[in-house]
Amino acid sequence: MVGVSSLTPGEYIALKRGDLLTTGELSAATQETIHVIGLDEGPCREPSQNCAVALTNALGIDDERRLSALAELWLQVAMSRAGASSSTPRSETDINAWIEVARYAYAYLFFTERSPGERAFEDRQIQVRDYYNYAVQQVISGLFQQNIAAAESSTSLSAYDTPTLTGWNITTDITGLHFADENDVPEELIPASSLVFSGLRSTYRRDGFGAELVAVMDDSLALHRARVYSEMPFPALTALLHFPGEDLAHVLSTQALEVIVRDPYQDASIELHGHEIPLAANFTAGYGLWLANSDFARQALRSLRGQRQGINRPHIYMMQPFDPERRVILMLHGLGSSPEAWVNVANEVLGDETLRQNFQIWQVYYPTNMPLALNHARIRSTVAETLQQFDPTSETLASQGIVLIGHSMGGVLARLMVSSSGDSLWKLVESHDLSQEQLTLVQEHLDPLLHFEPLPEVHRAIFIAAPHRGTPVAGHRLGRAMARLVRLPLTLLEEFDDVIKTLANTERQSDGGRLRLPNSIDNLSESDPFVRAISNLPISPQVQYHSIIAQRNANTLLIASDDGLVPYTSAHLAGASSEKVLISGHSVQENAQAILEIRRILHEDLANTY
Repeated sequence: MVGVSSLTPGEYIALKRGDLLTTGELSAATQETIHVIGLDEGPCREPSQNCAVALTNALGIDDERRLSALAELWLQVAMSRAGASSSTPRSETDINAWIEVARYAYAYLFFTERSPGERAFEDRQIQVRDYYNYAVQQVISGLFQQNIAAAESSTSLSAYDTPTLTGWNITTDITGLHFADENDVPEELIPASSLVFSGLRSTYRRDGFGAELVAVMDDSLALHRARVYSEMPFPALTALLHFPGEDLAHVLSTQALEVIVRDPYQDASIELHGHEIPLAANFTAGYGLWLANSDFARQALRSLRGQRQGINRPHIYMMQPFDPERRVILMLHGLGSSPEAWVNVANEVLGDETLRQNFQIWQVYYPTNMPLALNHARIRSTVAETLQQFDPTSETLASQGIVLIGHSMGGVLARLMVSSSGDSLWKLVESHDLSQEQLTLVQEHLDPLLHFEPLPEVHRAIFIAAPHRGTPVAGHRLGRAMARLVRLPLTLLEEFDDVIKTLANTERQSDGGRLRLPNSIDNLSESDPFVRAISNLPISPQVQYHSIIAQRNANTLLIASDDGLVPYTSAHLAGASSEKVLISGHSVQENAQAILEIRRILHEDLANTY
């Protein structure tokens, strides 16, 4: 007798899309195929190659059903060998099982009667693509581990060598792939799908073909090489397995295997067998892994207090390998902060496909205890040195149309980078009663800090909660107490010792009777001579600038409002192309509306540029 019952929406979806990867059970499509050819479903529920062999030799079934079911049955075998679905295959037998998963999935996708495009809306094709992607992840991870182990146990082998596997002729194609240094090899390959992050609002990825991986590089190499920049130590990769062959029989019998690895920022698709296939990608995993392993929060505080294991010079972190065809977004964090201040801003920009295709992000990490003038000069030098390294002729897009984004004190530094000093700042020195000899000595040290022109590469700036005219908080009791906790490096004090002594005859600043240079908090006081002077410097007419300002209390008149640290009157700039006021505290850069405003400005910039 035939009966009928109803399915809930959840049961319907589970029936249509459930499979070994999602439920641990064979999919309904594979079970139906087993029934059609008259196989006993019971034995096929257990991991065994016998069922796959029987299905291979069965008659009366089309290639699409046969190959898709074989891919899942081999998946069942491979997963049972691993013991756990997330285990990296260690033995050649285990890796071979995963290769068979990929082979049958690959054959289904490209060597059956219908093309992938003709099956675009079918659940079965999505399932089989997932079998392929997961199998590639396992194969690449296993081969990588074998190569690393072989290189460690032999003086004649290198991790660069093409992987070997008994019975297979393996070749590699890494066209366009670039790590930070030609001699760098990943220490580890991590599947992006295995990573879950807290602190990130969104994970941005691109559905497609291939395994989404993150390469773990040795970040300490950048410091040993004493460079002012370093590229992302956790670059994103997309890996594929290509089975050479012009027909189904050849693909199913070949023992040739090509490992293809691509940079998803450079390649959005790949041509296979006459089809343009979108490549899978994860644009968040590498960034999140970098931040999770950085220890920036503690290091930034150590730097502010002048302690060991802090930093004493600016450094640029490039969020992807340098691309001459993408313009640069240069981000500057605020006081006591680090690149972690931009965690969601950078992620949301990288997650926007249009912005990702046109921009690359450079984050400036600098010691926030230093005087503004010194940090500004050193950041300028760091940017110039990095551009010189990658684009010495300044002819590429990367050196043209840079967008500056600065939060809090970083906004003040960003403004200095697009301003002309004239003689305004030098007059602060000339106001002291100095002899010509003393003036010459002081000029030798301070002139590079007090005379500057706008960076010609920058054409747009976004200032976020920036105290352009200082803040009264820095001069209050709490601000003065914090200023006393800030310590400048001994080397810096020694470098400017002669200047301190020369200027000591007027307006001495003392700390327990000892003369000292002003630190960053001193400079942020609304009464500080330096911040008052720079607030009047003209911004380059070639630069369009925007303000994003926080207002802590919506019931306060805007002109009298503040964000808890910075008054509106200090953050406001006349002549801004736009000004967005948001109800928020000082860390407004993390506000979702602020991020939307940043994205709006960047899209507007692209529309006006091209």
